[in-house]
Amino acid sequence: MIRIIILFCFIITLASSRVFAQPENIEVFPSAPYDRYIIYEMLALFRVGIIGLIVIIRMKLKEIERIQFMGLDTAEKEIPLLD
Repeated sequence: MIRIIILFCFIITLASSRVFAQPENIEVFPSAPYDRYIIYEMLALFRVGIIGLIVIIRMKLKEIERIQFMGLDTAEKEIPLLD
């Protein structure tokens, strides 16, 4: 039983030493200024696109509200169908 406890403590000590080890620094951002400029430019275009989509959705929702307020959607239900 004591051997199991000692082995368990040894395994925990090894595992904790791996946790506190210094990891390698991996470069994830480009070091060239031109590449950084391209990344920032793409981020700016992406954000402008998202804002544009939000504006378009808001315009469409206001148009739907206006049509419902005018009652145009109820008039379409009364139109006879050609069979």
